[in-house]
Amino acid sequence: MTDLAAPERLAKLAAMRAAGVDPYPARGIEATPIAELVANAGSAEAPGPRIGTEVAITGRVGVLRDFGKLVFAPLADRSGRMQIGLQKDKLAAWWEQRKWLDAGDHLGVRGELGFTKKGELTVWAGEVVILSKAVAPPPEKWHGLSDQELRYRRRYVDLWANEGVAGVFVKRSRLLSLTRRFLEARGFLEVETPTLHPIAGGATARPFVTHHNALGADLYLRIAPELYLKRLIVGGLERVFEVSRNFRNEGISVRHNPEFTMLELYQAQADYRHMLELTETLFEHLARELTGGTVVEFRGKSYDLKAPFPRLRYADLFQRHVGCDLHDRDAVRAKAREKGLGIPSGGGEAAYWRLMNDVFESAVEHELDGPRPVFIIDYPTPICPLAKQNPADPRFAERFEVYIGGMEIANAFSELNDPAEQERRFVEQVASQDPEAPGEVDVDYVQALEYGMPPAGGLGIGIDRLCMVLTNQDSIRDVLLFPTLRQPKAQEEPALPGAGAGAG
Repeated sequence: MTDLAAPERLAKLAAMRAAGVDPYPARGIEATPIAELVANAGSAEAPGPRIGTEVAITGRVGVLRDFGKLVFAPLADRSGRMQIGLQKDKLAAWWEQRKWLDAGDHLGVRGELGFTKKGELTVWAGEVVILSKAVAPPPEKWHGLSDQELRYRRRYVDLWANEGVAGVFVKRSRLLSLTRRFLEARGFLEVETPTLHPIAGGATARPFVTHHNALGADLYLRIAPELYLKRLIVGGLERVFEVSRNFRNEGISVRHNPEFTMLELYQAQADYRHMLELTETLFEHLARELTGGTVVEFRGKSYDLKAPFPRLRYADLFQRHVGCDLHDRDAVRAKAREKGLGIPSGGGEAAYWRLMNDVFESAVEHELDGPRPVFIIDYPTPICPLAKQNPADPRFAERFEVYIGGMEIANAFSELNDPAEQERRFVEQVASQDPEAPGEVDVDYVQALEYGMPPAGGLGIGIDRLCMVLTNQDSIRDVLLFPTLRQPKAQEEPALPGAGAGAG
């Protein structure tokens, strides 16, 4: 046992075993969800059809109020909470065992559903079974913990001790389910592509590297599924999507976690205009289904997700907020120095365009916090190695990003399908020596394009960030069940304030 196990609870555990009672029985109890009973209970004045019948419920017990011959306590399962009533005259043979009970134990209770004299819905127990003895006491005041990280480290406590936390993850599950149904209704096929990649590609990011012993080769945890999904478009599947876990060896912040969930989809005979429409339609649909309307609250502000969303050109925003044309290299470098951005050594085309985009992000992104989501469209071609150029102005690519509350949520473009041009851009990326660019040309992907990929539009949505917006959570950690954290030394981790070993 660890230091969390309370001596008084361990003594109760030993007493149960000595009496021949298994504190961790192998069989559970088939029970009715508490919410279902509550929904059909009626009231003391107008009782529902289940009142007076025998029911079975299971869940984690809360604070026990022991009045000698009568004990009351709340019992909570995933669906809700209900009071249980333990009476000495109904549980005479078991009564002394009530002293083994502690807050946090998992119980199974069978008994008559009814009301107290004060009208509170209660299961009057005829049988009580400890299904799992909790030897670690629950926290007294979870909200009062000064170390926020402890909630993330012990999510298994946070989910039931902190009201509303579980609801966020129920909503996240619904978001994914709704998204799948939305896409399937439009003819998209859900697929699975590799997580281990021989070449880190499909996005610009530092990868995690691992080694496959049997092959004697280094592999990379997926930074994006894009290139494999587009191979499937070449293969004729035409409309595909994947909800993928991606990995990027980058910093941690309220917006970033090293592993995260992306939705990526690709549609043949489409372009970024189709992706624009699909994105705003999906966002409005999710808002209505999850919140009951199109206006959502996020970080103290209201945002209306009703389609259509405003479209703003990258170049226009750069001119407005930076104060110069994005092709004016001397002015852009001066702005970078003014903002304290590092000027890449060695210069060159790739270095300039990285710097230009750094200036854009520094000057513009925080301004994208209007009352509506906004599409930033037509990005400079040199920073879009996988996107088609705009036929009317090849300096710009048919690409957009979606921002809500100054935070990027999605990225999409008309997919480049010219194999020669794609190979040229890959070679250019490798030559740039950008530490976040692929280290070699993905020859197999170029070969796939040589077989012919039809015109296609692609879209990637950050599920974690979208979930933040739709559940009004400030940090990405609040929508990840187990976010990545620095592992503390044992003596560094703060103790969880307990309710006391014998507290009920």
